[in-house]
Amino acid sequence: MARSDSTAPKPQKEPGRLKQMYQVFQMTRRYDNLAIWYMLLAFLAPTAAGVVLGLLLSPDNVIGLVLYIIAGLLGGVLVFLIVLGRRAEKAAYSQIAGQAGAVGAVLKSSLRRGWTASEMPVVVSPKTQDAVYRAVGRGGVALIGEGPRSRTQHMLDEQRRAVARILPNVPINFVYVGPDPESTPLHKLPGKLNSFKAVLRKPEILAVSNRLNSLGKNGLPIPKGMDPLKARAPRPR
Repeated sequence: MARSDSTAPKPQKEPGRLKQMYQVFQMTRRYDNLAIWYMLLAFLAPTAAGVVLGLLLSPDNVIGLVLYIIAGLLGGVLVFLIVLGRRAEKAAYSQIAGQAGAVGAVLKSSLRRGWTASEMPVVVSPKTQDAVYRAVGRGGVALIGEGPRSRTQHMLDEQRRAVARILPNVPINFVYVGPDPESTPLHKLPGKLNSFKAVLRKPEILAVSNRLNSLGKNGLPIPKGMDPLKARAPRPR
């Protein structure tokens, strides 16, 4: 006998916005000891500024003083949320730093306007799981090595030669994400890409991206002996 609607399990409700923010705050505080102080400062500084401005500009006007204090409080909440988001992102990336595919996760979720990339690497070492990712943006082509520089340098050089053959006039930049002291931290990768000098416009970025697709799907070379243009579908039996 089928169960009645009254006994059917109810779908679990998603947590509300405030509860989600509290969970993010707890996660951030757990992995970032300084986050609580940065967020406290972010809230108190605008609030204090609102109080001081109110006392200086509207000392005899109660309504004006209250409005300044409210504006300071709202500004404090806004800056608090901005800092919370930044520190939460940093804490989340610190948990996956050093793992295979971490760069792809950043490229998928945090890449800023003016850049395009795939979360799939263009080259992967089957032995060490080191990888090279490719991004295209205003700064040209960025080749991102995931792993120790001593192991990814050779792969990066090979990819640079492959890209330079079809795009000889486009700048090619290297970014290293790994355990080396001079490497770019995972959470600073989007900012590193934006630090490159802008040389391409939006239509040119699209043209360069389409041109790079000619290297093969996701940048992977087409296996030898296989011509996708001559491949035939299997005959129905």
